[in-house]
Amino acid sequence: MKKLIFTLFIFLSLYAFGQHQDKVDFIKAKVYLSPVSKEKTIKGGVIYRFNVLQNVDSIFLDAKNMDFSKVELDGKEMDFNATKKIISIQNKFEKGASHKLFLEYVAKPKQTVYFIGWDDDVEGNDQIWTQGQGKYTSHWLPSFDDMEEKIEFDLTIEADKKYQVIANGNLLLKTNNDEEDPIWIFDMKKPMSSYLLAFAMGNYDKQVLTSESGVSIENYYYPNDSLKVEPTFRYTKRIFDFLENEIGVAYPWQNYKQVPVHDFLYAGMENTSATFFSDAYVIDSISFIDRNYVNINAHELAHQWFGNLVTEKNSEHHWLHEGFATYYAYLAEKEVFGDDYFYWKLFDTAKVLSEISENGEGQSLLNPKASSLTFYEKGAWALAILREEIGDSAFKEGIKTYLNKYKYQNVAVADFIAVMEETSNYDLSDFKAIWLEGDVFPIDAANDYLMKNSSSLRMYYVLKHDDEKNFNSPEILKNSELATELKLELLQQKGDFPELELLPLIASEDIRIRQFAAQKMGKISEELKEFTEPLLLDNSYITNELMLYNLWSSFDYDRGTFLEITKNIVGLPNKNVRLLWLTLALFTPDYRPTENVFFHRELVGYTSPIYNPEVRQTAFQYLSEIQALNDDAYINLIKATNHHSWQFRNYARKLFDALWSDQEQKKEIEKIVNQLNSSDLRYLKTKLN
Repeated sequence: MKKLIFTLFIFLSLYAFGQHQDKVDFIKAKVYLSPVSKEKTIKGGVIYRFNVLQNVDSIFLDAKNMDFSKVELDGKEMDFNATKKIISIQNKFEKGASHKLFLEYVAKPKQTVYFIGWDDDVEGNDQIWTQGQGKYTSHWLPSFDDMEEKIEFDLTIEADKKYQVIANGNLLLKTNNDEEDPIWIFDMKKPMSSYLLAFAMGNYDKQVLTSESGVSIENYYYPNDSLKVEPTFRYTKRIFDFLENEIGVAYPWQNYKQVPVHDFLYAGMENTSATFFSDAYVIDSISFIDRNYVNINAHELAHQWFGNLVTEKNSEHHWLHEGFATYYAYLAEKEVFGDDYFYWKLFDTAKVLSEISENGEGQSLLNPKASSLTFYEKGAWALAILREEIGDSAFKEGIKTYLNKYKYQNVAVADFIAVMEETSNYDLSDFKAIWLEGDVFPIDAANDYLMKNSSSLRMYYVLKHDDEKNFNSPEILKNSELATELKLELLQQKGDFPELELLPLIASEDIRIRQFAAQKMGKISEELKEFTEPLLLDNSYITNELMLYNLWSSFDYDRGTFLEITKNIVGLPNKNVRLLWLTLALFTPDYRPTENVFFHRELVGYTSPIYNPEVRQTAFQYLSEIQALNDDAYINLIKATNHHSWQFRNYARKLFDALWSDQEQKKEIEKIVNQLNSSDLRYLKTKLN
């Protein structure tokens, strides 16, 4: 800790002045951190520089569950009041004065900082990462939950020498002393909201790319995943270069980093200059067709402008973050995958939004409690329509003007609309009333937009209004000039398929058509068996999984053959094929019967916390369905009822409740309770009470 404090003061000369607030303007923060992994605490300190804009008699910072050992104002030790939520310092702060506030503390974060892998015996999977999402950085740093307080943060972090450390900004220095853990010093040049502050520690290597504009792009990966770097980060440089050119404003930060982390709560998070994303998107080449990182890659990068450079004042203006990031991610996918991909994606979201609207559940984009679907998808649609109304040139000029005018500031929707009206010389009252304020999704306007801009969608609308025979015409489906998206929509509209009509789909050269055929199959006849077996090894893990189950279910005499063909396929990062394979192998008595104990052990092993929640949930599901849960699985399930991901936690609790209501299962669970510690038993105790 002393070494950190000493290092911190060395760099105080880097301070500069920045943004404003109504009464007190915090402008610069020098943060030093020393995570204590075994205790799951953060030893830290921070020096804030601030200016007094109006006379005040106290200042406060948000600080959740922190113990403060020292508070100094301009080098003088101060009395303070700390609750479980804030710390406040009483003093006469006079207008025009500048001050330096030093806080030393220990944080015991109940959320926002996640210590992953420290409780197991697996070498190299230890991680620490943060997730500030909106207003939660105050769980590990005395800071500001209010998005409108923008500060230039510099991080200094002490970490075990075997780990890489990644944080916002540019790495200025990493000390190199074999006898001590290194210090990592990161520098930011521009201010940002506290929720975008982040750091990660773990076992990583990195790929370094350089954008056309000279920005360094660092793509991090686990050392064992070197062969997955290309498919995972495919198109990254192209996306970066496209967005800089399309937006018309240079990337606003010093560099850009992308870091996969274990057990992440979301798909990704756009921390300033350092996107963290779920390692469930670290994929091989076959996985790319089924589930890739491209959209998340583009979405989080777009946030570096829309959300990070220019930030909403509050949740009433959330469209300015998520609608914009969604729209620009779609444009990036259009650049990579083509026009049809873009317009059919909008078509799909329009259908969902229209159905919700018809059910009376539509929402305004200005509703601070609107759903993610509204903010993301309806928000993207609003921008597509706005661009159509005012023209491409005016739209791009307006976006550039908006970002330059409000850079490193907070904005309201009205600010954006005013800029777009001024640059386009266009009255946007109707646009605002219909697309922003209205609850109803304007499906007619959306359809007109799609018909105008997409030839394949024009054909779709013509076919839709033609007779049913023409609409489902096999000749149309065989037409190689038609977009795959159109073919898939026509196939979906057809509904059920007689088995023989699936044959040409199985033989299609388009992998997505073959995947659709696999999804439509149920019990397979002898006549179709020889045509469907090759799909067990198709270049789609989703197709592999579907066909393994369908063939295994249809031909009990050949189950061992199907299992042998697929025994080496793991599948997507969620191990979809392997988990199904193990379950079916356990239910195939004549397939390697002496190895059943190993198959069961492996399947139970996937319920362990070392695997991501998607893997664990599927393993729990299969074990429960075949009534093969054992002591290890019960222990892992009880631990999962306290998991930090609410989606997975809720699943685990629902499954546990079902097991607990069964007297036989309840007895089995009660036998292993003494193998768990008190924190593991938090949810179980509610049942005992």
